[in-house]
Amino acid sequence: MTTFDFSPLFRSTVGFDRFARLFDEALHEQAAPNYPPCNIEATGENNYRITLAVAGFGEDEIAIEAVDDTLTVTGRKKSAEKSASYLYHGIAARDFVRKFQMADHVKAVGAGLDNGLLWIDLAREVPEAMKPRKIAIKSGAPEGLVGKAKKMIEETARKVA
Repeated sequence: MTTFDFSPLFRSTVGFDRFARLFDEALHEQAAPNYPPCNIEATGENNYRITLAVAGFGEDEIAIEAVDDTLTVTGRKKSAEKSASYLYHGIAARDFVRKFQMADHVKAVGAGLDNGLLWIDLAREVPEAMKPRKIAIKSGAPEGLVGKAKKMIEETARKVA
């Protein structure tokens, strides 16, 4: 397997460190966790929902944390008061940590637990300064330095005459 070293990107770029870090993390990450199973769906143009199958976990055993561009869902099962004697133990109720990388301006806006499914709603909230804006087109000469100079010359000529 070929390995790539992205450390030169860190040394020679300014402002792109997040991009280089994403590449670096993608290459060095171990096998992606697949427990608990999840769905990621687009519920609108700027809205998304992550749904995790967390059967057996209660609201007090699950924590959701958003730090920078990473959403972390953690499940810690409380110790059972009595130990059961299973003939077959097929329901996995083990502790888990599941991380999701979010795009710029994507924020978690709500979460809920229903019938063993944990859902997390996400919304992309682009700041006004970054949204496209219309620029009005005016007819005539520009009102720059040249336009102001022409006006001053015309006013001076009128005063002299």
